[in-house]
Amino acid sequence: MKREFIFRKATNHKYLFLLNNYLQQSLVTSLGYFKLADIFRMTKKEILAKYNQMSAQTLMQTLEIEYTDVDPIEGMLQATMPVNPRVHQPMGLLHGGANAALAESLGSAASLLFIDPEKSAILGIELSCNHLRSKKEGIVTGTASILHKGRSTHLWEIKICDEEGRLLSHCKLTNMIMPLRKAN
Repeated sequence: MKREFIFRKATNHKYLFLLNNYLQQSLVTSLGYFKLADIFRMTKKEILAKYNQMSAQTLMQTLEIEYTDVDPIEGMLQATMPVNPRVHQPMGLLHGGANAALAESLGSAASLLFIDPEKSAILGIELSCNHLRSKKEGIVTGTASILHKGRSTHLWEIKICDEEGRLLSHCKLTNMIMPLRKAN
């Protein structure tokens, strides 16, 4: 039996069919993801420009997340996010949800380093964040590092630090790599 069939049989078939069609038609074609083979022909600057271009009109743009460093060989992606009233909770501190959004944005985008988006989709299935320190203003930097790169799952560790390198949040993201079915 094909792995794809086993996966579909174990979940809600109608949901997967709709999700698969949406991912195939919208994400891959409209956002213009780069292909896996292109990663190794592109410079670091070109890869980062592509990531930042893909962030337009998304939550990443709203939170002013900017991708700043990448290492496709080691499986690392880094981004910054300003801390200002847009990302504060009512007590004037950085909202944990903003850190979670930065972590998931980094881990999901970083999985693009290892897949062909014309053949597979990335779906975050678990995010865990431990918030260790607060911050009122400035810039935070998140760094995603691959812990496990399997065929069907990727596990990322994301560390979010302040300008002095102090750890603010320690996060873990699991992404499911779902094969896309060919449209009939």
